[in-house]
Amino acid sequence: MRGVTLLGVPWDEHSSHLRGAALAPPALRAALRSPSSNLSTESGLDLGDEPRLADAGDLEVPPGVAAVETIEESVARLLDRERRVLVLGGDHAVAWPSVRAHARRYEDLTVLHLDAHPDLYDEFEGNRLSHACPFARIMEEGQVARLVQVGIRTMNPPQRAQAERFGVEVIDMTLWRPDLTVNAAGPVYVSLDLDVLDPAFAPGVSHPEPGGLSTREVIGLLQRVKGPVVGADLVELNPTRDPTGLTARVAAKLAKELLARLLTTAECG
Repeated sequence: MRGVTLLGVPWDEHSSHLRGAALAPPALRAALRSPSSNLSTESGLDLGDEPRLADAGDLEVPPGVAAVETIEESVARLLDRERRVLVLGGDHAVAWPSVRAHARRYEDLTVLHLDAHPDLYDEFEGNRLSHACPFARIMEEGQVARLVQVGIRTMNPPQRAQAERFGVEVIDMTLWRPDLTVNAAGPVYVSLDLDVLDPAFAPGVSHPEPGGLSTREVIGLLQRVKGPVVGADLVELNPTRDPTGLTARVAAKLAKELLARLLTTAECG
């Protein structure tokens, strides 16, 4: 049966500065189930009564390089079963293996990357698997047709050089406008780092960066994407930095809107 599967990836082995994102999948699921809200999306879908939605639980992720293969193959198996996948990180290092699995299945893939940080370092603190590097790995392998980055506000010279090298389309916060729309001729993969949001809306992340988007602006952008959304990841919730659970609830809201887009695409095959 075509549909959408949640896949938790509790992996933050390559986080810099702070660990804790590996604790995110259970916290995000708890927020989704919280009686403070419900499972309806803004498009009218009731995810609580949606037979096409499944939850594969959390992966057991091995340490080291083997983690990349485990994540990639786990996502690929779900895609082979005609499932769309929403990966619940973990830190942003999960994006590389998830995008690899999608690129094996979809030609001309556009990646829409929402983040405060470009994550384009060739290596960070000597680590090429760092959560600061996944989009360098993706682009150097020629996995995708386009990488569009929105919300960037920490672009430094090394990452600017990488963006130019790979032809990345960077829409940083100085270029943000409320009606911004991303148009794609082919399939779209969304990689959503919660620190794209201003810390006023999402304080529970490891690398909060002032000057970001509001929750409403991110939701609007997701709803306006032109093109079939075939996969996504939602990353960098750090429950150890989220004592009131506010960021988990924001993550749950964004997860619902991503699921709505994925379910709509699943209807079309």
